[in-house]
Amino acid sequence: MPLFDFRARASTALRRRWPIAAALLAASWLFSGCQGGYDMKVDALSRPKTAKVADQEAVSYRIRNRTPGIEDDSLRYKEAAGYVKTALSGKGMYEAPEGQKADLVVELDYGISAPKVGREMRSDPVFAMVPGAVTYETVQVGTRPDGSPMMQTIVTQQPPTQEYVGERKYMVTVVTYEKHLRLSARENKPSIEGQPAPEVWTVDVSSEGESRDLRKYLPALTAATIDYIGTDTRGQKSVRLKEEKNGAVAFVKKGL
Repeated sequence: MPLFDFRARASTALRRRWPIAAALLAASWLFSGCQGGYDMKVDALSRPKTAKVADQEAVSYRIRNRTPGIEDDSLRYKEAAGYVKTALSGKGMYEAPEGQKADLVVELDYGISAPKVGREMRSDPVFAMVPGAVTYETVQVGTRPDGSPMMQTIVTQQPPTQEYVGERKYMVTVVTYEKHLRLSARENKPSIEGQPAPEVWTVDVSSEGESRDLRKYLPALTAATIDYIGTDTRGQKSVRLKEEKNGAVAFVKKGL
């Protein structure tokens, strides 16, 4: 870390008192994502629907597992499927009862990528202890034999203060993981010449960061699909979901 001549810094117009430094720290803490939010990338595509599906106010579905290495009867898949059912209910869709043909087959695929290693520039605020201001006061300390006052100058120094003097920049090695979830809906029709029914809509959601806790991110990944089911984003877009009491993430976590 470079050395700073704090006395020279303190004499400039760039001096900052502790409250300002604290505010800077708070802002840095908030924008670093520590306030319980999720940064997502969403890519949605919607194709023309059949008249039957398009005209219905409520659409029934059946979920199909497309996640490699995850069995249908595993607790991991059941938890993910539960989140998806809740998200679909937010669009007025419902799971078809046993014995009833569903309008759509919704395929679910989710997972986490292999670790990605990269370099990232970071910065930390630098503070220094600055001596307090010096004041001079002339006071009477006595009286001379001739009756004239005896004066003395008293020097007083205020307590030192901690002041913001700049930023320390440095490079770090960062390992990140991409958590992803994909929902795609097809018309529930038999395949023709080995070709499955066309997709009605698809939503891809991903979030990249240092966390490798896929289970923690699943509710947020699923919640991010709600506003984009059946829409076309015309390319990937960035969205941010917050941990709010009445937000989409809380809705998905609550379940049906």
